[in-house]
Order: sequence, then C-alpha cells, then structure tokens
Amino acid sequence: MPRHLKSPVPAAQVSAARTDVAERVRAILDDVREHGDEAVRRYSEKFDNWSPESFRLSPDEIDRIVSGVPDTVLDDIRFVQRQVRDFARAQRDSLADVEIETLPGVRLGHRHLPVSAAGAYVPGGRYPLTASAHMTIVTAKVADVPRVAACTPPIRGEIPATTVAAMHLAGADEIHLLGGVQAVAALALGTASVPRVPMLAGPGNAYVAEAKRQLFGEVGIDLFAGPTEILVIADEHADPFVVAVDLLSQAEHGPDSPAVLVTTSEELAREAERHVERLLPGMPTRDFAAPAWRDHGEIVVVDTLDEAFTVADSYASEHVEVLTEDPRRALERMRDYGALFLGEGTCVSYGDKVIGTNHVLPTRGAARYTGGLWVGKYLKTVTYQEVTDTASSALLGEVCGRASRVELFEGHARSGDVRAAKYGDGTLPWNGEGAA
Repeated sequence: MPRHLKSPVPAAQVSAARTDVAERVRAILDDVREHGDEAVRRYSEKFDNWSPESFRLSPDEIDRIVSGVPDTVLDDIRFVQRQVRDFARAQRDSLADVEIETLPGVRLGHRHLPVSAAGAYVPGGRYPLTASAHMTIVTAKVADVPRVAACTPPIRGEIPATTVAAMHLAGADEIHLLGGVQAVAALALGTASVPRVPMLAGPGNAYVAEAKRQLFGEVGIDLFAGPTEILVIADEHADPFVVAVDLLSQAEHGPDSPAVLVTTSEELAREAERHVERLLPGMPTRDFAAPAWRDHGEIVVVDTLDEAFTVADSYASEHVEVLTEDPRRALERMRDYGALFLGEGTCVSYGDKVIGTNHVLPTRGAARYTGGLWVGKYLKTVTYQEVTDTASSALLGEVCGRASRVELFEGHARSGDVRAAKYGDGTLPWNGEGAA
C-alpha cells in the first residue's frame, strides 16, 4: 500500500479563486469583442504599463532588437530550435496521406492540411520564457502553417529582446509586444490591427489559460493548461541529491506547481527530503519553489516498482522522470503522462529548454486523454470520397436508401435512390416529379 511521508495541503480556496479568475477574464473578452483595439490598448496600459504606437514590431525594429542580443545567446537559440525542428519534422513525416479503393471505383482518402493561421502566446511576466517560442512557432512552421502571429508581453516595461529574437528565428510572421488576456483575445477574436486566427497555442498564467478555455470552440487550442507538474519515480539506485534538485527545478515555475516523489526506498525518500529543505533557502527562485514544495509537494513510498508505476499513472502527471535501475521499463508499464524522462542522464529541464520534444504538455490529469503540443495539433485531418464506377454507385445507393429509412431520414434515402435508379434499374421507389 502507498504510504505518504509528505502530503499536499488541502486546497480549500482553489474553487473560489478559479471562479474569480473566470469572471475577470470573461469581462475582458467581452470588452475586446465589443471595442477591439481600444480595449486591447486599455488593458495593456493597465496591466503592463505598455502603450506603443503599434504593438506589432516592424521588420526594422526586429532587426535592431535581434542585433543587440549576444551572439552566444543567438547560437544557443538556433541550436535548440534545430532540435525542436528536427523532431517536429520526424513527427510530420510519420503522418501520411491515405487513399484506398474500397469497391471498384470507390476511392476514400484523407489529407493532413495545416490550419490557415495560428496564434503563438509566449509568456513573459517576471522572466523571459524563450523556450515557448521554439515550441509553438517552430512546430507550427514545420506543419506549414502559412501565418503565425506571435505575442509576448513586455517585462517590467522593457522589450524582452531574447524572446523577440527567439520568435523571429523560429519563423514568426508577426511579432506583437502584447501580453495577457488582451493578447489572447486579440488573436482569437480579431481587431482592426490583429487579424484573427483559428488556432491558439502556448502556455501562460491562470488568466491566459482561462481565456483559452473560454474561447475554445470559437478557436481551437493546443490544450487546457494548469500549473507545471513533476513526478519522479525512484528506486534505491537513484541519487537522492539529483532527485531533490529535479523536484525543485519544476517547483520554481510557480507557487502552485506540484512536485511528487514516488519511491520504493524510504531511505532515499527521507534523504531527498533533507536535500530539498537544505537547498530551498539558497534558491534565487525560492519565493515560488518554497510554497510550491510546502503546499503541493508529496512523497509517496511504495513496495514495488510495479506499484510505483500504477501510482504514477493515477496522477497522470505532466512530466514523469524515471530514476531507476531500468528506466525503460516504464515505457511498457505506464500510459498516463505528458512526457517521460528516462534515466539520470536526462531531466525535465532538458525537455523544457533544449532537447527537442515539445514542452507544452497536459496538466491536471489531462494526460489521461491527450498528449501535448506537436506538429499534428496544427493539422486538420480531412477526408474525401470519390465514386466513378456506376455499378458501385448503384449498390451504395440501394444500401443508403434502406439504411436511411431505418432511421426515418427520407431525404437521405432519396439521394441514394436517385443514384440506384440512374445507374441501376432505372426505377425510383417514390414519385420523382420534376426529374429530367
């Protein structure tokens, strides 16, 4: 039986907080829907103290901003984007168009078509999150999305030059210095200066996530996002210091980010917890990491690795790091996770920043029914049908007539009857007045 050495603090106020966020977001969306650019500018001034003549950067402005970014930073951005691009291309190559002949002259097929445009939200807030530009924009361009409009907020009234460089190098067709709900609203609803997009992608804070949730249906979204999550599976062979460091690496995302250790070794569990408590006071991001660990950190001790995999699946965590003697065993035993990180040689931070798989992943249990952002999210799989053999059309028409009448759909039945008659025996089972 699983035993909790550390449990999360019950979240009694979460529901009320979410209701408040939802109401605020709804008001902003309604305002932008009615007043367009004027409302967008008003909220940008209010929340970011930012109201330039144009939120969209011109090519000259982009060149000037990028030229001020150190060469080593640009080289690193290019390196990471190459990893993301290569993996996304491999994913795209795995998606083949299909056409089969099911009856003589009856061809059925599907094609993978990119959406006409996508909005990429690259969060900012306290820190420039350049990696989100790689994940959203590069992946969209590999999918051949013809227009990618990217938004990122100013940071404390300043242009986030590194983020702009990442967006530009990723292939963004438009870059808008605009953040928050107002940015998402402009992209999804469209304004005089920001043409609407049919798809939104990218992480963000609780307000951005709620805006995407409310807009879903009017536009497509990558997924419903919540706080970043990490779950580490460890056995007695794991290094407790590495376990502790990796747990805290994700706790620094925010004060509500769950960090969970599931282990077969109580000794490792207690040693890892001691490392966490020793490391936290010295972390520059302890204002986020400390409350995240205090309120949402968990340590679960189990008897066997099979039990550990079962417990981990019950969390359906965004990131699952497997620090065991045989980490690839998790590939066969687990099914509910956003992404797996196998062995001490890799870590969740690699996935977040450099390795090439996409870091926009399902949270809050959504890994039970979906994966994360990938090239396929920007593609619509659409079907087509063609019948050129008259005998096959007559056969299908006969069956269509009978099947439709079982469901009392007379109009459907008659569409089948017409073809059965025209290409078959020439007899309609009803009075075809007006027929040529």
